[in-house]
Amino acid sequence: MTEQLVIGPYTFHSRLLLGTGKFSSMEVQSGAVASSETEVLTFAIRRLPIDQPDAPNFLESLDLKKYTLLPNTAGAYTVEEAVRIARLAKASGLCDMIKVEVIGDPKTLLPDPIGTLEATKILVEEGFVVLPYTSDDPILARKLQEAGAAAVMPGASPIGSGQGIVNPNNLKFIIEEAKVPVIVDAGIGAPSDAALAMELGADGVLLNTAVSLADDPVRMAEAFKWAVRAGRQGYLAGRIPKKRYASASSPEIGMIE
Repeated sequence: MTEQLVIGPYTFHSRLLLGTGKFSSMEVQSGAVASSETEVLTFAIRRLPIDQPDAPNFLESLDLKKYTLLPNTAGAYTVEEAVRIARLAKASGLCDMIKVEVIGDPKTLLPDPIGTLEATKILVEEGFVVLPYTSDDPILARKLQEAGAAAVMPGASPIGSGQGIVNPNNLKFIIEEAKVPVIVDAGIGAPSDAALAMELGADGVLLNTAVSLADDPVRMAEAFKWAVRAGRQGYLAGRIPKKRYASASSPEIGMIE
């Protein structure tokens, strides 16, 4: 597969973005990252001992020269928190890309749409390459693009729920209007969910729990790699339209009488 995923100034060959949380060990994490063949790793800034540069951290087992780091503002419940965490990440020299998360509800962990839009505007103005995690609201996705987001990341369903894509119609609306990449984020539970997202026209998939909590995370990471590729190929190839009635797959003329 030669086509590339372009997010702002960054170009990638892989369309699978992987989170780094909840793995049982650094060894398992390292194996899963390798088998996924991802090029982008996301992680919560709050998990890093930024104020203790010599302290051990979960990224140590990875050859970070191979990956683009996508820090995120996980844990932020206000615009101010999200902006502060993003500035901290940039000051640490990790990357100028930031996945903005402003959570609006502690039970569902659904994003705060107004806060997400406001934080996106502020960080774009400050020169960040902003990838906002958002709900699957097409109007909000459009406003985030207008605010300068380099990609939009609609959730498939609540974070960590594994419910898959609960509203494919809204996702299709977002994709139809998008002028920037659409990366489906959160709620992905199985490789078939990722394949469906890609078949619908998403530009990429970001996931974490579906791999890290699988019985065999390394094998599951590889399964997702193939699912994303298969879904993308299916989208580019163009599926047949659905019909109400049967249609014979063999020609109906020239048959032996």
